[in-house]
Amino acid sequence: MKVSVFAIGKSDPLLIGAVEYYQEMAQHYWKIEVQEFNSGVSNWKGAPPSEVAKKECEGIMSKLPKEANVIALERLGKEMDSVALSEYLQDCALMSVQHIIFVIGGAYGMSKELLERADQVITMSPFTFTHGFARLILLEQLYRAGTIMRNEPYHKGTL
Repeated sequence: MKVSVFAIGKSDPLLIGAVEYYQEMAQHYWKIEVQEFNSGVSNWKGAPPSEVAKKECEGIMSKLPKEANVIALERLGKEMDSVALSEYLQDCALMSVQHIIFVIGGAYGMSKELLERADQVITMSPFTFTHGFARLILLEQLYRAGTIMRNEPYHKGTL
């Protein structure tokens, strides 16, 4: 199953090594693709945050295949722990879902249109993370989900 991460903005240079590490580890379980989209914040100084978010998300919306299962990562989304994410991904695989896309929004979140397009809106935490940390945490969770599915000795939490 192909799993894509669509993210507004570039990853923090301090985190690149860790992001690449977990992306490589997650590749053992999923066909991982990471796409970065330009942040519009610097180009839209003074614009209302909702307009910046809308403009940033237009690029993502244009790249979303109709058949893809889209999961928006949003601070106010539904909580999902590591085991639940693993079960969700396993269910998608069993239902022959070909492509799942996780979307990480920009500094001002995501547009209403993108949130409506999403099949699921989930949160990583009630905390707000930088783009780089969100990407790192997501890739680590994708790796963890794969190890949970295969009963491999990485996840130490309860199943």
